[in-house]
Amino acid sequence: MSEFDTVIHGGTIATATDSWKGDIGIRDGRIAALAETIEGGARRIDASGRLVLPGGIEAHCHIAQESSSGVMSADDYYTGSVSAAFGGNSSFVPFAAQHRGQSVDDVVRTYDDRAAPNSVLDYSYHLIISDPSPRVLAEELPRAFARGITSFKVFMTYDLMNLGDGGMLDILTVAKAHGALTMVHAENNDMVKWMNRRLAEAGLTDPKYHAISRPALAEEEAINRAVSLAKLVDAPLFIVHVSTPGGAAIVQRERLAGTKLFAETCPQYLALTREDLDRPGMEGAKFICSPPVRDREAQEVLWRHVQTGTFASVSSDHAPYRYDETGKFLNGFDAPYPKISNGMPGIGMRLPYLFSEGVVKGRITLQQFVGLSSTNAAKTFGMETKGSIAPGMDADIAIWNPTETRTATLADQHDNMDYTPFEGMEITGWPQTVLSRGEIVIEDRELKAARGRGRFVARKPVNLTGMPGYTAPELDPARNFGAKVAP
Repeated sequence: MSEFDTVIHGGTIATATDSWKGDIGIRDGRIAALAETIEGGARRIDASGRLVLPGGIEAHCHIAQESSSGVMSADDYYTGSVSAAFGGNSSFVPFAAQHRGQSVDDVVRTYDDRAAPNSVLDYSYHLIISDPSPRVLAEELPRAFARGITSFKVFMTYDLMNLGDGGMLDILTVAKAHGALTMVHAENNDMVKWMNRRLAEAGLTDPKYHAISRPALAEEEAINRAVSLAKLVDAPLFIVHVSTPGGAAIVQRERLAGTKLFAETCPQYLALTREDLDRPGMEGAKFICSPPVRDREAQEVLWRHVQTGTFASVSSDHAPYRYDETGKFLNGFDAPYPKISNGMPGIGMRLPYLFSEGVVKGRITLQQFVGLSSTNAAKTFGMETKGSIAPGMDADIAIWNPTETRTATLADQHDNMDYTPFEGMEITGWPQTVLSRGEIVIEDRELKAARGRGRFVARKPVNLTGMPGYTAPELDPARNFGAKVAP
């Protein structure tokens, strides 16, 4: 009997810190050995001329999820995980959304029923909390945390999701007490509503006006406020989909100050601009997402923040709504932009785009790519056996052809969408083979995995090493007359 189930040989192995030419021995779903040369293996995979990288971890996507207005995303856990796998990912963490009046326990059961029979990749969940009742705060969130769901998302916009500052403080306090990470969609709700009203009064409701209805200042103000709320109770915070230079600058400043803060941006903010919304007819609806895509100047600044480490990750924010009456046009094909379903697909293009525009064009190193695509998400979200290539880690591996160049098309995505916003872009560097726990999921760009093979990943608390945080004097018993206000 062979010592290894699989040996990957002849490739260039890369982690978030190093790269070298060598072989990987896999046994029982885990990496068992690394060496210059490994003989044997019941199965041998020739990676000559290829890059052997940790499989991507997609940490921001909406799969089999209803929006607050009741629109179901186009991808279920099968099509969503298949598309992620073709894009070089070996695991993902979609959202499990609680809507007003729902029990978190019921939400988790619902998403278990959606994910377990269908996902080809390992998965976990971020909870979305919109109704932080006393029972949710005192009983249900702690139960979710004990299950290994160690991140919760809240919204500062959308009337049916917005918790208000007080609700955010309650969530942040519970999250801190249990070592969980609070994620936040940061936009000033009143600024957005005011802009929507003014534009509607002027009759400006075509898709392109979505791009100006959510001002950069709305994001910047909300990020600053969210950080202030988190600092008050010294709770860790993750800012999702940062789209503005001003927002990124706040993150950079606060991280330098030691605040317990993480953030991401997304490929659409690096690849697209508001001009994409100004297409003939209703074509601009394909590019409606929130926060909106900005301009060329913003792109350049965001790339600088990607390069210099402001962002822990570059995530897709895959929010798939088809360009038809089931998705974008649920409210009619002539709907004003606020009634057009909000979001765009991208789970299969996140990594090819980032590799092509980042590594191939010299904006980031291969090691930075690995960090942004996999390792940082594993560390931030407590996926301790994933995100790197080392003995004992899950054999989650993506083998890339770094020189293959082809034009992005809808057919490449393998999702349940009828368009891709990346259509027609020339992309160099594509994943060729993907393994999850040592099992072949994608081989030579063909699906090999069975529906439902993915497993739930119970995650650990957020690692805050090197983040001293902030102690508000009003909450410090040494300076507030001994008052115990928050944990």
